[in-house]
Amino acid sequence: MCRQVWVLIAMTLASGLLLGCGGDSGETEADRIGVGAECTESAECESPDEDVMLQCLTQFTGGYCGLQGCEGAADCSEGTCCPEGSACVTADDDNNYCYRLCQDKVDCNRNRSPENEANCVGSGTINFVDGQTDQKACEPPSSGI
Repeated sequence: MCRQVWVLIAMTLASGLLLGCGGDSGETEADRIGVGAECTESAECESPDEDVMLQCLTQFTGGYCGLQGCEGAADCSEGTCCPEGSACVTADDDNNYCYRLCQDKVDCNRNRSPENEANCVGSGTINFVDGQTDQKACEPPSSGI
């Protein structure tokens, strides 16, 4: 009987530790507020942070919850700053957007369906407004608009 109690206690503690360790360690501000998520309308991009107003950028296939009009991290007092975990990028449509930063493609698609996956690309493929060359960002699929 005593052994069964210890086994039960050990299992309870182990499951509690596993659940506790399965959280969002390493989650960035961009992850927390939903930058890069798939969408069809801006209401789907509602951020838990009342000071951040994401919009559904429908010029990207599958939509893209993001911020348009960023000016880079150097001086955020005048324009839209990108949240931590994202960077200001000039897209193919010559507008600036906050794109999620990434290490691998999987980082880009937590909130995107397989048919609308974004790619993790470096500075040779996209243009970071701040001129960064040592990082990669999630490029949403272009809608061709």
